[in-house]
Amino acid sequence: MSHVFEAATTGRAKCRGCGQAIEKGAIRFGERLPNPFAEGETTLWFHPLCAAYKRPEPVLEALGQSPLPENVPDREGLESAARGNMSHRRLPRIDGAERAPSGQAKCRSCRERIERGSWRIRLVFHEDGRFMPGGFVHLACRKAYFETDYVLAPILHFSAKLSDEERAELESAFRG
Repeated sequence: MSHVFEAATTGRAKCRGCGQAIEKGAIRFGERLPNPFAEGETTLWFHPLCAAYKRPEPVLEALGQSPLPENVPDREGLESAARGNMSHRRLPRIDGAERAPSGQAKCRSCRERIERGSWRIRLVFHEDGRFMPGGFVHLACRKAYFETDYVLAPILHFSAKLSDEERAELESAFRG
């Protein structure tokens, strides 16, 4: 099974990483897996950067194919993001950040409650071709949980619903 980079033929597919539509003509990454329901393969579609953050191994495999795909934008950036997320086993779990709507969730790192209104990092686990919700981590616990402090880029990437003001607040909280 070889993974593929190609232009989207229609605008109907959604990215498995961020859930947003992949526009017609945009370059997308297809991870090919055995079909769990029938014979043959199934293809899971991603925006290239979403795949580099959440599925780094297949992206690096596809980028290493000979001949290299010509239509891949910013190959070096994709390879850098994929290698960075592969270097720490928990980084592909990042699914963005949000303010806690209640005080009920517990941090997966320190096991303490996440206070209502405070920033938290959403986590997902990849199982059987799907991303399943996996809990949350305090923003302050990020280094202990992810074993690195270089998590801002994927957090911002998967936090597309945040306003510019909220993104600035998140970046300030991240540095503070």
